[in-house]
Amino acid sequence: MSGDEQSQRSSGPTPGSTLPAPSSRPAGGASLEQQLARLALELHPQESAQEVMERIVAAAAALVPGAQDATITRVRGKHVRSAAATDDRGRGLDELQDQTGQGPCLTTLFEQEVTRVGDLTTDPRWPALADRVGEVDLRSMLCLRLYVAGENLGALNLISSAPEAFDEESEEIGQLFIAHAAVALAATEQVQNLRIAVASRDVIGQAKGILMERFKITADQAFALLNRVSQDTNRKLRDVAEELASTGHLQR
Repeated sequence: MSGDEQSQRSSGPTPGSTLPAPSSRPAGGASLEQQLARLALELHPQESAQEVMERIVAAAAALVPGAQDATITRVRGKHVRSAAATDDRGRGLDELQDQTGQGPCLTTLFEQEVTRVGDLTTDPRWPALADRVGEVDLRSMLCLRLYVAGENLGALNLISSAPEAFDEESEEIGQLFIAHAAVALAATEQVQNLRIAVASRDVIGQAKGILMERFKITADQAFALLNRVSQDTNRKLRDVAEELASTGHLQR
């Protein structure tokens, strides 16, 4: 075998080798594609949406150039909260945006899909936040809308204590990353909602069975009774059914 042939063979991955860990910065297009493909495969098997979000923020902070930390921010109405974060500074920034009612995250969710901020302390778009952002020692930020589902809005935020930490490359990689993350999170939440729906159906079925046996009534009559108790007591139907199934009592 020639020296050139040996060099070509040794340059490829060896059998059983793994792709680079997410903590390594992408050195080029191929490396980034590999890491994003690996991320997509790792995210889908997670058991809960919370686990997926924790993995997303960790991978985002490692993959996007300039990022020191990352958060996933959720907004209901105008209230901001951190659904997942790699550091307390990110949670603190979300609290400041909630308190001031302004900031890059809110702009991203309600006005545009991507917001890049060179210096939070001087940006004139959010003066109230600029006055207080020193409390969390953060200067620059890249926000990307993650998903929009009814009233439940979300964004992925990359943050840094250095000014001008993010550039066009950061934005491009962030948008590629978020496309994978959004699909994984949506799929996980759909599975989680289906599990909840199945569990609710089962417990309501148990409660109906108890009422049918106790009062010698039909399935429709038992469901109507559960529904009436739910309305009269201002509780969810599932909660009423769970109480009956676990205690044998029906609060009316």
